[in-house]
Amino acid sequence: MKGPDRGNEMKVDLDQPAAGDPKSCLLAGRYELGPVIGVGSSAVVRRACDLRRGVSVAVKQFPPGMSALELRQQRREMTALARLRHPGLVGLLGGGTEQGRPFVVTDLVEGPTLAGRIRAGPPLHPDAVRRLGRQLAAALAHVHSREFIHRDVKPANVLLGNDGRARLADFGIARAFDGTAATTNGSVVGTAAYLAPEQARGEQVGPAADVYALGLVLLEALTGHREYPGGAVESAIARLHRSPRVPDGLPAELGELLVAMTDLEPQRRPTADQVATALVARPASAPRHTRHRRRGWAVTPLAAAVLLGAAIAGGVMVLSEAPQPAPSDTTVMPTGQQP
Repeated sequence: MKGPDRGNEMKVDLDQPAAGDPKSCLLAGRYELGPVIGVGSSAVVRRACDLRRGVSVAVKQFPPGMSALELRQQRREMTALARLRHPGLVGLLGGGTEQGRPFVVTDLVEGPTLAGRIRAGPPLHPDAVRRLGRQLAAALAHVHSREFIHRDVKPANVLLGNDGRARLADFGIARAFDGTAATTNGSVVGTAAYLAPEQARGEQVGPAADVYALGLVLLEALTGHREYPGGAVESAIARLHRSPRVPDGLPAELGELLVAMTDLEPQRRPTADQVATALVARPASAPRHTRHRRRGWAVTPLAAAVLLGAAIAGGVMVLSEAPQPAPSDTTVMPTGQQP
């Protein structure tokens, strides 16, 4: 799921189940399309009913005439989700192409995104953040155990189900450990505000990049504000000379874990499995975290040039999210509901 490109955002009538002939409301002879519940620059998400199973699902429809890159991303999402089964992930139910328009069918998750929850406020309590982090870290550990990297962990891709479980969505730019990226070689891939330093430098990334992004997500849930705001290049470069500011007063083990998760050096970060294990309940009397200075990276001309070149030549892959209206009660793989 990518942040919306305001110049190219798809125009749809949110109140209509589908455009054209009423027969078009039935997809693949099985999915009865309902109203639009998410809109982005590259896809529309509709609530639908699986007539064979008699259950509500989410249908993510891509426009006809997709580019080769967009088709690779869509196939990558289906491939990744087909190999991943975990309570903390949105499950893949099916997909295909009809009348030249690719689609993906997934679980319907009732509830807001974490991005919407943060916008609505107030900031989450440390205990709630600990539970959220434990669930998401366990999901990422499963993803990594299947040799995938998500590469776009952010609040808008976290669905907060009404059942109390957080689920990670949108594997459109996921990458296998030994696979090729669904982007031009050398491009910076991900959402700028949550890039790991190695992503921002255009280097090879591994599971540690997801752990770094999760650290920023949990920090944002705690503080209510984005640690690296601004445009794509500004936000990406900021982390190369300033480490995230973990606030004082947190339970010591939570503050120290966030510091470790957002270490500038990927090899010094804990694994997702270690994060999930560390985020267990601690006594309320635990010592409080005190902020300390961390070494920053010098932003070399080469690093800045890589980021600027990626933003110009392949900028659709370095995403700068725009403000969005308050979330609806139902959110499913929200292609356009970004903070």
